[in-house]
Amino acid sequence: MEQLWAPWRMKYIEYTTIKKENGCFICKAIESKNPDECYVVHRTSHTIVLLNAFPYNTGHLLIAPVKHVADLSQLLQDDLCDLAITLTKSIELLKSAFNPDGFNIGMNIGKVAGAGLDTHVHVHLVPRWLGDTNFMPIISNTKVIPEALSDTLTRLKKHLEKLS
Repeated sequence: MEQLWAPWRMKYIEYTTIKKENGCFICKAIESKNPDECYVVHRTSHTIVLLNAFPYNTGHLLIAPVKHVADLSQLLQDDLCDLAITLTKSIELLKSAFNPDGFNIGMNIGKVAGAGLDTHVHVHLVPRWLGDTNFMPIISNTKVIPEALSDTLTRLKKHLEKLS
């Protein structure tokens, strides 16, 4: 039998079984004195890019407006434009750092749509590779993330010129 070693998943297991912290994790990242602890990749005056702490794939980014709003209609034109520009540059960042074959890009607006955080609108950007699916999600309902978040953050920061 092969053994899958993924110690960073314990944080997720513990997170799902404890009472969640009050507040918005995106706003906490925006206000943080140590952005690396919150996995912040990049920030502009209108937008923040951070790693998803519970990713679907390595490099799974969240791109969110700095303004805490639940719906896109609550954003000003400058916020929307910067969100779109930062999303586009984040795609280039992931291409440079990971060379994916494609991307899933999506938003869940409202709890009924699957939003884990329904009070701060954000875009999910998930890099995908040919052959990145295997038996683990099908047989054991488990997704294997082959790189620690801190290593992913370090790798992305080496390619930050893509967001400039």
